This record gives sequence, structure tokens and C-alpha cells, in this order.
Amino acid sequence: MKGEFQRLLMMAEPEVLPLNEQAARGMERAPERSQFSHLLQLFLERFFNHESASPDGDAKARVVLIALAAGIPGLMVAVYLWPVYHPFRGWPPVHPSNGGPPPYWLQVNHHFFFALYSFVVMGIATVFEWDLFFPDLLDVIVLKPLPVAEIRTFLARVAAIGVLLGGLLFDANFLAVLVLPAATDPPNIVRFLVGHVAAVSASGVFAATSILALEGALVAVLGERWFRRFSLLFQGLLLAALLIVLLLFPELSGVTPALLQSGGALARWFPPFWFVGIYQRLLEGPAALPVYRELARMGWTATLFSTALAMLVYPLAYVRRVRQLVEGAAVRSGRNRVKELLRRLQNATIARTPERRAIFQFIGQTVFRVPRYRIYLALYGGVGLSAVMATVLRFTEANRQVQVRLSADGIRASIGLVAFWVVVGLRAALVSPSQQQGRWVFRAVHGNPPQFRIAMEGIGAAKTWVLLWALIVTAGACMGLRAIAPHELRNWGSFFSLAVLGAGMCVVMTEILFLRVKTVPFAGEPPREEPNLAFTLLKYFSFFPLVPFLSVAAERWLEQNAWHTAMVLALVAGLRWTLRWRHRVVVKEQGMLPDAEDGRSELFTQLGLV
Repeated sequence: MKGEFQRLLMMAEPEVLPLNEQAARGMERAPERSQFSHLLQLFLERFFNHESASPDGDAKARVVLIALAAGIPGLMVAVYLWPVYHPFRGWPPVHPSNGGPPPYWLQVNHHFFFALYSFVVMGIATVFEWDLFFPDLLDVIVLKPLPVAEIRTFLARVAAIGVLLGGLLFDANFLAVLVLPAATDPPNIVRFLVGHVAAVSASGVFAATSILALEGALVAVLGERWFRRFSLLFQGLLLAALLIVLLLFPELSGVTPALLQSGGALARWFPPFWFVGIYQRLLEGPAALPVYRELARMGWTATLFSTALAMLVYPLAYVRRVRQLVEGAAVRSGRNRVKELLRRLQNATIARTPERRAIFQFIGQTVFRVPRYRIYLALYGGVGLSAVMATVLRFTEANRQVQVRLSADGIRASIGLVAFWVVVGLRAALVSPSQQQGRWVFRAVHGNPPQFRIAMEGIGAAKTWVLLWALIVTAGACMGLRAIAPHELRNWGSFFSLAVLGAGMCVVMTEILFLRVKTVPFAGEPPREEPNLAFTLLKYFSFFPLVPFLSVAAERWLEQNAWHTAMVLALVAGLRWTLRWRHRVVVKEQGMLPDAEDGRSELFTQLGLV
């Protein structure tokens, strides 16, 4: 043992033993493991290697990357707090450099951020793993025939959920804890650490268990069929609500003192404030304000209640989910006349050729049913809605009363944001390299690469599908924002300007984002190299700030003169023609490549013929 320990410290290679000594040792046997441990490992791997989490199978590295990325914002905020709590002459500019700590309410806002961040991160993680907390058809088919007690399988899945959520909670908060004591110099470091750990832990546990309880209640009450119909909507709304709260933190921090001192309904029924109460109550002790004691009591009660409710509802939902998977879904008879009418209208207007009709049908049968694409739509929809709400809402304080108002410039900017996120989200779903089992049809019929005309018909159908949905969503956003807009934007001239701006941005962004797309949806080649996440984010962060700026400037310019509207329409038409011409050149160059022989062998492999 001593020699092995020395080799471990010296990072030496393991000692190579003679063959006789190796034979004398006998065969190495893996330690025996129980059924529970095997099931626990299986379900944890299912969380990581499920198609919704990783399309390329390299999920463990990606999960580790995401877990560490979740802790980076808290760590960076903790690092940036060092000059705030250790001021020097001229910095920070928000309060004079008197050598002392920052004002009391500024410190409360710092604590508020960490409790809010833990709440949002755990909520988003739970919503993202929404479909993986319950067994699917593959689990039932594989595990049901095995000699494993159902109660053991159930307990192993519950344990896997606990390990997953506990690990995410730890990853999202432990980096900040390492830096905060040195960055803030609390007067009582024990009270500070206890208050911080208790507040962020209770906040994350409440967010995760409340969403898990909500999902379990929906599955138990609605059943699998109806739950699937509304699951995407619930996911999008929950993601939007969580991101809205996080993006509105700068606005909320300005009115936090008034909200907490007033003790109104918003302070009592806004969950992140409960955990601020826990934070301050444990940090300040008996000297804490009375409102903190009430908020802390509500926070502990809500956390225990949500945990108990999740433990009560989850088994009921689990049993009903498994039973419905075994029995199968009921077959619906008859046709939906509304869908049939819309399909005929579509075939008569925008999908006249057989190629376009096939692509429209293929997209409709895939994008709303495959779990990964549903997650894409929920994520982008939630992010887009949260960006719009954060842009539009403003909080003001007057006589210790908090008022919510709507920003006119925020409404102008939100039209561009809606168009941007709808096109980006749909484009991301259509070109995703996952769930491409159906692409062999296009290879067998059209070849690889396909003929130029057929390729342009397929890609054109995908762009038309995206543009159609972008126009529908943007038009709905224009009408909804006009209903709640300030008086200056309620006239029909402003509404017409917003509509023209939204339609033009939908057209231009669709052409720009599909400029490098060379294949029909769900049939593109997976990338041979792992994409650079940092470079991808840099492109979005570089282009995204231009969208609201151009939206505000263009909408004001459109309102000045009717000729400006004609000029914008002509500009959009010119950009569309130029981008379409460039896209034809890109697709034509792709069609000149020789037929890929390896694609044929891959085709037969996917069909199971070799």
C-alpha cells in the first residue's frame, strides 16, 4: 500500500508484473453491485445520453461543460463585488470612497441576486429535463420483462432525479461560495456562510420541486395524451417566466427597498423575496427587520410544502404514465376538418409542387413530435418572450409605492426581437443534426447531392414554412402589443409602421439565416468537428444588440412619411432578391460535388441492411 501511495504522488506508471505473478493473482473480478445501483446508473446515463440532451452521444462532456457554465455567473458576480466592498478613490462611482462597506440596501440586492440566480437556474434545469423524469416507451419495453421489482425501479428513478438535481444545485452555487467571504468581508463569516448556503439551497430546492410537482399533477390529472398537447406550452411559459425574473433583476433591484419596506402583496408573494428573508434573517439574527422574519417563515414553509407535494404527486403520475404506456394511446377516428381545409389552402397557394408538399408534411410530422425539437421550440420561445417582457416592462417608485409602466421604445424594439427569435428558433430546429432517421428517403429519391431544381424546391419550402410562422407570430405580437401600448402608439399609423417593420424583418432574417443552408430539413450532414460554442455565442451577441436598435430607429423613421414606407419595402425586396441569388449560387456549388459513396453505405447501415 505504501508503494502504491508513493507511485500515486509521483504520478508514476503502474508497475509491470511478470506473467507468473499475474497468473498467480487470478482473474480480476468486478465488485458485485446490487440491482438498485445498476438501475441508478442506468437512469443517470439516460439523463445524460438521452437524445433530447445530446444529439451526438457525447453527452457527458457537454453536461460537465453546462454544469460548470452554470456556476460561472455566480463566480463572476462574486469577483466583481470585491471592489464594491473594498473601495478606493474614484471607484466604485455609485457611492463615495469612504473606506467602509456599501450601503445596507445595496448589500441586500447582492444577496437577492444569488437567491434569484439559484431559483432561476434550478427552474430552467428542471424544465429542460421535463420529459426525462418519467419513463418512456423504451424504459417500459426493456425493463418490464426483467426480474426487477417495480418498487425498486421506481425508487432508483427517484434517487436518480435527486442526484441530478442535487448535483445541479451544487454546481450552480459552490463557486461563488469560495469567493464571497474574501470579496465581501462579512462581519460574521459563520452567519454569512450559513445564511448564503441556506438561502440559495432553499431557493433551488423550491424551484425544482414546485416544477416537478406541477408536472406530476398535470400528468396525473390530464393523462399522457392531453399532457403532450399542452406540454410544449407549459415549458415555454415556465422558461419565459424564469428568464423574465432574471432579466428584470436590474429593474427589480432598484425598487427592492420599497417593496420590502412596504411589506405589500408583491413582496410577500414573490418567491425569491422569501429566500432573501431567509438570507437576512440568518445573517442579521434578532436585529433583522420584521419583514424578513415573515418572509423567512414563508420561504421555509413553501419549500417544505413543495417538496412534500412533489413526493405525493410524483408516484401517482408515475403509475398513470406507465399504465398508459403499456396500454397504448387510443386511436382517434375521423378527420379534422379545419386541418383539412388549411392543408388544401396551403397546397393551392404556397405548396403547389409535390416537392414542397412533401417538405411541408415532413416538417409538420417531425418538428412538433420529436422531443429534442420540442425542447428547441420551448427554449427559443421562452427566451424570446422573456426578452420582450424585459424590454417592455419598467418599474418606478413614488411615495414608497411601486408602479409598473410600459416603455414605448421597448414596444418598438420588441417587434424586431419577436421576429429574430422566431426565425432563429425555427431555423435551429430544422437544421439540427439529430433525429435524421428519415433522411434516407430524400437520398434514395433525390440522390446525394440532389439535382439543383429539387434542392431549391426543398430548401425554398423550408424557408417558406419558417417565414409563414414568423409572420403569424409577429402579427399576433403586433396586435397584442398595440392593445397594451401607451397612447402614443395606439394610432393606426404606428400600428401600420410596426406591422411593416415586423414583416420586413421576418423576410430579411429568414433569407440571412438560411443563406448557408444547403439541404432540406432534418437531412443535413452532422458536423465533422465539434462546433465552437464560444464563437457561436459571439456571433449571436454581436448581431443581437443591433436588432432592437434598428427596430426603434426604423419604426420612428417609418412614422414620419409614407414615402419612407415605400423605401423600406423596396429595400426589403432588394435585399431579398440579392440574398436569394446568393443562396442559389451556394446550392448550385453544392450540387456540383460528386456523389458521396460513403453516403450509400451509411444509408444501408441506417436501414439495417448490413
